[in-house]
Amino acid sequence: MPDLSLTRADAVLAAATLGLVVVAVATEATAPGAAALAGAFGVGLAALVWCARRWPLPALLATAVGILGYYALDLPPLGVAAPAAAVLYRVAERGRVLPAALVAGGLLTVSVTARLVEGDDVAVVVGAALGSEAALMLAVIALGDAVRNRRSLRAALDRQAVTAAEDRRREAARQVEAERLRIAREVHDTLGHTMSVVTLQSAVAREALADHEPARAETALAAIHAVSGSAMAELRATLGTLRREPGPHRPAPGFAQLPALVDGVRRGGLAVELRVDGPVAALPAVVGSTVYRVVQEALTNVVRHAGAGRVTVAVRATPGRLTVEVVDDGRGGSPGRAGQGLRGMAERVALLGGTVAAGAVVAGGFRVYADLPLARVAT
Repeated sequence: MPDLSLTRADAVLAAATLGLVVVAVATEATAPGAAALAGAFGVGLAALVWCARRWPLPALLATAVGILGYYALDLPPLGVAAPAAAVLYRVAERGRVLPAALVAGGLLTVSVTARLVEGDDVAVVVGAALGSEAALMLAVIALGDAVRNRRSLRAALDRQAVTAAEDRRREAARQVEAERLRIAREVHDTLGHTMSVVTLQSAVAREALADHEPARAETALAAIHAVSGSAMAELRATLGTLRREPGPHRPAPGFAQLPALVDGVRRGGLAVELRVDGPVAALPAVVGSTVYRVVQEALTNVVRHAGAGRVTVAVRATPGRLTVEVVDDGRGGSPGRAGQGLRGMAERVALLGGTVAAGAVVAGGFRVYADLPLARVAT
């Protein structure tokens, strides 16, 4: 349903149109009947200005017919541009520029033809019609079109602002979700490995005490103390990042911490061999951290699920590529190995553009293999 409210602009344009007719009647010696009829035409033209915002084309055609009827009744002259100007502006503002131009041209043609037929001077008629009248009509049509274009541009900018705000909101939500997943992976890796080592070493300590081997029990308890302290430090660093606490935080473990990680598992009685081939010292820290977490999770799964006696950890760095392989001689595939740990491992490696393959070995045991294309990682 069209909006029938009268705006301030409608009121001003309608009043100007009516005022034009009133001024024309007042400046001409007009009989009372003709003056009243001219006033009625003025009210009608003013009403059409109000209608043009809702029904532009019907109002435009009615205005043209009204102006022609006005002159057919020989009422005081108004010109054709001035009484039609407000409606032409409104029609152009509503996006109907071509109909406005055609009606304006038609009115000018009829006006010039009629005055020439009446015997008016050609130079005066053509000069007045194609000069001031045409200029006024062209100006109001151009103004209406400019206002419409400016309004459309503003609406487009508003839509872009809304879209940009929504994009920022989505990006912020994506970053929060990514940070949540990162923290979840850190906590899972840290606690999972720590609890596995604690469980293994506590079993060693219990057996040592039962066998009256205090030195062996002391070694196991020292390993529990060390791995627990390391885990607490990592958790404090993670929570500090989450709380945005000031001050330095513990850096993420990397290549340099691999021997300590392997020693912690080795002290539990599992034979672990670590092989590092190629230049790893100059690799990016994010790669070292990813390698550490992959090995940590793989060893955690071995301790928890494999029942293995030997594990081989091989890290190979070549130009543009780095691989990590962890192979044990345990039971092979087991339900526990397909849980959150392997999923988190794959997510970490995928962030660097790499892949992870994990599965049972034909000859027995389980193998985790991570492939990292270093060309995609910034140094």
